[in-house]
Amino acid sequence: MPLVPQYVRRIRAAAYLVAAVLVAPAATAPPASASAPPASASSADTDRRPGHCTRMAALAVPGAARQQAACLAELTTAGTVASGHTDPADWSGLTPKDLATPSGVPGIQLDGYFPDSSSTNTTHGWNHDAQFVIRLPDRWNGGLVIAGSPGVRKQYANDRAFGDWVLARGYAYAATDKGNTGAAFHRDGAAPGDALAEWNTRVTQLARAAREVTAQRYQRPVSRTLAMGMSNGGYLVRWQLENHPELYDGGVDWEGTLWRTKDPNPLTFLPPTLRAYPTYQAGGAGAGAAHREIVKAGFPAGSEFLWPYHHQYYWDLTQRIYREELDPEYDGATEAGTPFCTSGTPACDADYDYEARPSAVRDAVEKIALTGRIGKPLITFHGTLDVLLPISKTSDTYAAMVRREGRGALHRYYRVEGGTHVDSLFDSFPDRLRPLVPCHRSAVVALERWLDDDRRPPPSRTIPMPEGADPATLLTRCPLTGRGSHGT
Repeated sequence: MPLVPQYVRRIRAAAYLVAAVLVAPAATAPPASASAPPASASSADTDRRPGHCTRMAALAVPGAARQQAACLAELTTAGTVASGHTDPADWSGLTPKDLATPSGVPGIQLDGYFPDSSSTNTTHGWNHDAQFVIRLPDRWNGGLVIAGSPGVRKQYANDRAFGDWVLARGYAYAATDKGNTGAAFHRDGAAPGDALAEWNTRVTQLARAAREVTAQRYQRPVSRTLAMGMSNGGYLVRWQLENHPELYDGGVDWEGTLWRTKDPNPLTFLPPTLRAYPTYQAGGAGAGAAHREIVKAGFPAGSEFLWPYHHQYYWDLTQRIYREELDPEYDGATEAGTPFCTSGTPACDADYDYEARPSAVRDAVEKIALTGRIGKPLITFHGTLDVLLPISKTSDTYAAMVRREGRGALHRYYRVEGGTHVDSLFDSFPDRLRPLVPCHRSAVVALERWLDDDRRPPPSRTIPMPEGADPATLLTRCPLTGRGSHGT
């Protein structure tokens, strides 16, 4: 029996072509613009108005092969949907339907791309990867937020989840498509792991360029640079703070993916789940043992109501396309395996055994592996009912890695009871889930205070699910306090 909203059912036929893996499938909304985003007002007109879009004509994104500037009355999705300066398909399905959209943020938007040889991103008709968006509000607080897209989505994917909100707080904002997009992202790169490794390179490239162009606009250096992201974007935050802490003052990691060369990683917890779920779903004598296998893989008891959805849309596709990127030899000439294959079928991803694969596979994972050696303050939060990246196999493990590296003083980790991987599922299960958007906002405010005057955030802990809270309250409140500690 389907347990998902109407918009999910409508996209099933297209899921394998357009699914944004490790976040919700994109809805069927058409792109906001089929061509390059329109420029609005000439620089001569805008530069006559003090403060509004000043110096737009002089802005140059370092290293960009193409850029286009627009002076906008509204940089948030309250205006960019209508003006064609965002793509609702990029962020569809990621946030609760009743999430409020801030407004009143005029400024400059820069769209463009860096040199690249791949063309999975068709936005604006450019057919060119390494696309970016940079938004420069007229009223600037001196800060800059850098974001990589979740899943395999494009550069506008974070607009609703947190792009709008940080712009309303006065931050400049920059986001990248990570250099390749879509369910066939693994076709990019010369060797296994290259496409994923490019994601990190593109975020670093954007951070450097955005810092420079922001200084051009405001005629003074950026005073604070924060990395933010969810899912794959959260992974990118971790990697940046480990490898390029000189570019950032801190970061907020929303349920980041954990890549490392040994168990656990997605290639170790997804196959046993795929193998056991059909038996569990069928019921009968073997269902109990199958249930135990799924729980052992990391998906907690109490999350069963989310399993049908994730089996149908995520577990299988995620395993196949990421395994294809890191271990293409497993299924020979077949590209990305056989969807929903039965255990025992030759080269079935349900039977994939990461530990038994050649060392070359671990070499590919090593290109993107995390270490825990963060160099700047990081706040991580993760829902306990995440049924794509199970918390016990991902963020719990990463927090332990940070402590082992002696960086625990730089890290705060909040386990959020009732949170799941995709906030839009809150609309279907408001009595069992809570959205994580307000937890992100609490984390940003806590990070600002940490950086401003060394007011340390509350100790790492589990944030309890509020009893009897109405949906409106859950959409707006997530205090980083509560019973129970976890870590340091």
